[in-house]
Amino acid sequence: MASEVVVPASASDAEVRAACHEFRQVAGRLRAQAEHVVVGQGAVVREVLIALLSGGHVLLEGMPGLGKTLLVRTLAQALSLTFGRIQCTPDLMPADITGTTVIAEDPNTHRRRQHFRTGPIFHQILLVDEINRATPKSQSALLEAMQEHQVTAGSETRRLPEPFFVLATQNPIEQEGTYPLPEAQLDRFLMKVLVPGVTLAGLNAVLSKTTTASTPEVKPVLDERGIARAMALARQVAVAAHVRDFAIRLVMATRPDGAECPERLRRFIAVGASPRALQALVCAARVRALFDGRHAISTVDIAAMARPCLRHRLARSFEAEAEGRTVDAIIDALVAQVPRVPEDHS
Repeated sequence: MASEVVVPASASDAEVRAACHEFRQVAGRLRAQAEHVVVGQGAVVREVLIALLSGGHVLLEGMPGLGKTLLVRTLAQALSLTFGRIQCTPDLMPADITGTTVIAEDPNTHRRRQHFRTGPIFHQILLVDEINRATPKSQSALLEAMQEHQVTAGSETRRLPEPFFVLATQNPIEQEGTYPLPEAQLDRFLMKVLVPGVTLAGLNAVLSKTTTASTPEVKPVLDERGIARAMALARQVAVAAHVRDFAIRLVMATRPDGAECPERLRRFIAVGASPRALQALVCAARVRALFDGRHAISTVDIAAMARPCLRHRLARSFEAEAEGRTVDAIIDALVAQVPRVPEDHS
């Protein structure tokens, strides 16, 4: 981005359009770099980039071998950010994540003193691999960091580097030796992105790119200042009153004890979404609009972001599980039921 203030308050329509165009160009280059390495997951790459440029964390769910870890590493390189990794196991301790105080000898005075050795969480992009294999005690070590971008160890609080993103992965099938994430932990993720299997054409491309002598090279596209400017532009995207109303009604419709919840869907929802879900919906919709070169979001953007922003915040009832109703199907039904003002997209 070219300037400290992306779109001044007094900016003309031409300046606004230029800033949106520049954002779209940068986002396109980011996608191209990621898709050059991670083959056949274009929709996943787009959703993860929307979450990151919204300033949020991502939970990636998919079978092993689909490129989740590779995607995170690739994005760290394309965004010129430091990369840290935590491989979760049942014996992982909170200190293995945040760091610990050790006693070291000062090379000048030869006296021993306490020294805080930082953990892998002190990186800008943190991959938490197989997060549901860590115990609840270790999972809770991420709560403060994800919400407040700081770590408290002992009596000291240390700020994390900015920007700070957590991208966690989990396997949806394997349940033995795992610890499901509590609602408070899930709510810290702006999105839950499902990573599907690769198509036939995608598998052909994977073989072509990974079984030859050459390996795809990732080129940096954005740095820290560029990311900050892109995120600042996203926060300036306009939200009309009827779009805001649609987003609010959609979140309220997820609450089975509320008046906005459709009667026929009430019995399928045990727990609805929190106010943080509303924030996630609007933030993600703003970035999605910028991806399409628009400086105002529509109800279509809200509806498109409903699945990734809400699927991990809704708890199905026993009746829904018994009837085989998926969370995504419930969200789609809610989106269809919530009234919205017709929009002119010409």
